[in-house]
Amino acid sequence: MTEINLEQTILRNLLTNDAYMRKVAPFLAPEYFEGAYKSIFKEFTAYIAKYNNLPSKEALKIEIDSEGRMSDEHYRHTMDILPDIFTYAEEDLTWLLERTEKGCQDRAVFNAVMESITIIDGKHQELSKNAIPEVLSKALSVSFDTNIGHDYLENVDSRWDFYTMDEERMPWDLDYFNRITKGGLPNKTLNIALAGTGVGKSLFMCHAAAAAMSQNKNVLYITLEMSEERIAERIDANLLNVPIDQLEHLTKDMFASRVKKVADKTTGKLIIKEYPTGSAHSNHFRALLNELKLKKKFTPDIIFVDYLNICSSSRMKAMGGAINSYTYIKSIAEELRGLAVEFDVPVVSATQTTRSGYSNDDVGLEDTSESFGLPATADLMFALISNDELNAQGQIMVKQLKNRYNDIGQNQRFVVGIDRSKMRLFDVDQNDSPLNKEVDHGPVFDKSNSGQRISSEKMNFDGFTL
Repeated sequence: MTEINLEQTILRNLLTNDAYMRKVAPFLAPEYFEGAYKSIFKEFTAYIAKYNNLPSKEALKIEIDSEGRMSDEHYRHTMDILPDIFTYAEEDLTWLLERTEKGCQDRAVFNAVMESITIIDGKHQELSKNAIPEVLSKALSVSFDTNIGHDYLENVDSRWDFYTMDEERMPWDLDYFNRITKGGLPNKTLNIALAGTGVGKSLFMCHAAAAAMSQNKNVLYITLEMSEERIAERIDANLLNVPIDQLEHLTKDMFASRVKKVADKTTGKLIIKEYPTGSAHSNHFRALLNELKLKKKFTPDIIFVDYLNICSSSRMKAMGGAINSYTYIKSIAEELRGLAVEFDVPVVSATQTTRSGYSNDDVGLEDTSESFGLPATADLMFALISNDELNAQGQIMVKQLKNRYNDIGQNQRFVVGIDRSKMRLFDVDQNDSPLNKEVDHGPVFDKSNSGQRISSEKMNFDGFTL
């Protein structure tokens, strides 16, 4: 690969590969680029710093046009390569990171050698020959990884501190969900519910949103499928304990009185924001979060996105053209997880099963609609499963598909009660499930510590108390 091609590859992936950008952007510098690529990199970084957003091709062109300091030849070259920068090409991330680091190291050494020659010739205005060793040493130390690793035997104290620290989590109001997440959802995570049409994706998220607000948490609910009013209606049914088809029969005073009782019991707030289906992406959500903070002094503790498949991708949107569904959905998931990391909150969303998964009593990762890349990105993924037998009992089955918080082998399947008229979920006795043979009865979660790590004195493993 030539130097020019490497520079082009770096810039292209900065614009289209979120995981790559997060890893390398802090270590890149203008001096690693030349000519038109250097100009584009400068405009790119200036745009990010000013707007906290990725520029489109049109925005970059406008910024470059406004510079006005380029020669005609330099400007033409910049405009010639700009379309190539916005041409999507999927690269192996490990290879790309290694090649970028090596390219930057080589460029740094070359620059240091040229600077040293200038010093030796007495043409450097600031540095003397005594500075040459430091110049070369700095170039040789260029690395994308400032952490030299965890020393297992020496870093005992830091490891113990990590194991025993209280970790802020978003607790559930459902026992088995607390069990599988060790007390709730950690910040900076993406959590996905998988279900077929009509099984209860939105009901699940509306219930979880209502429960979070009831626990004095600020909640942002983003809907791309139903209107703000329809989501609010479901949450009203849940919190007011009124069947959804009976809400219209409440008088205005009765309705206001019940909402006030809810408000009196919590310090949390709930914001519902609607976007047209398929039109909004993480940059829209980022702008909303910044606007809510500025105008309403509102910072969410948890974000719900209803639902992932009908979001858009900011990276893929900028590229245009035909993008396969695997790449597109994976890109959306990565952007939502990036949003969770940036704003230090858990993000909860949902995805459709494939057609074969609609009637399947044992949904698996292979039933993830459109993208197997989605499970690779999620921290927690579980299926919501319904059938006639479960419906008759007013229950829904939950099956863990992926879990970075706990042993997926424990409580892999369990049931929760479901009241579809009031948009509610509730704990049930697992022994009463019609699918009892499939239900895993794991250790009981200690709700007294909900929202925190369980203290070591209270942890129980295979009947032995530690």
